[in-house]
Amino acid sequence: RFEPAEMRVPAGRPVTLVVTNADATPEEFESKSLRVERVIPGGTSSVFKLRALQPGKYRFFGEFNEATAVGNLIVE
Repeated sequence: RFEPAEMRVPAGRPVTLVVTNADATPEEFESKSLRVERVIPGGTSSVFKLRALQPGKYRFFGEFNEATAVGNLIVE
């Protein structure tokens, strides 16, 4: 799962998103709407530099645990 599962960021400005995998096993962080996909090994973090986004809701998920690892980036 993601904590927090919902994040809010300002529209029209680039955003840096840091995803930490606190579990011991790898997870693939993915978002089709944000155009990101990366395997994050257990116990490590990955940095995503996102372009300036339009207002809206951008879904992200952990591909290896999609039933429980889901969230949204709310751009407003």
